[in-house]
Amino acid sequence: MEAPIYNQTGKATGKITLSKDVFGVPWNADLVHEIVRLMNSNSRNPIAHTKTRGEVSGTGKKPWKQKGTGRARHGSRRSPIWVGGGIAHGPRNDKNFTRKINKKARIKALYTILSRKFKDGEIIFLDSVSFAAPKTSDAKKVIASLATIKGYERLVTKKTNTAILALDKKADAVTKSFRNFGNVSVEEFRNINPVSIMNHTYLIVTNPEVSLKTLSDKTAK
Repeated sequence: MEAPIYNQTGKATGKITLSKDVFGVPWNADLVHEIVRLMNSNSRNPIAHTKTRGEVSGTGKKPWKQKGTGRARHGSRRSPIWVGGGIAHGPRNDKNFTRKINKKARIKALYTILSRKFKDGEIIFLDSVSFAAPKTSDAKKVIASLATIKGYERLVTKKTNTAILALDKKADAVTKSFRNFGNVSVEEFRNINPVSIMNHTYLIVTNPEVSLKTLSDKTAK
């Protein structure tokens, strides 16, 4: 299983042999859905918060006597059915949405997504990306050059969630050059995860020989 390697001008410079264990995994929608759902739950940051009947201000006195008034029985003005009372089953910012994710299942989901994207022609391997200094115009030229490759024309037409540029190592000049791109995310390849890949159409991998080695390192741990 081979794939071409391009430079940042969009010209093919060689080929790379890919592992079938990473890029030849059959699609498993149930596994991918489960892992993405759990990861989204773990990243959830609850903000909305309501008070229960034990937290709202108000008297604890019984509104009126239990019987003899002809009215319904009530024991507190802080009851959820009263205006100004507590909220029953409302959102709470102290709720824990964390869920356990099986490590092997997460890695398998990552490989499954990578395999699907490779099959659909949505992964580009670059030998390297480097800029002398942060410059948006240089970053724009790289995207325009890659869009000349057959099958990757949407790199310049898709307005949202277009691509992830996965670097083999940290590069401040590259990161800052793409900072003004609202449709391109930049991160190190070792930090990619199923959610980030699924949220973007294309995956651009730099220095694939080094970057892909981190995948085998994850499996070995």
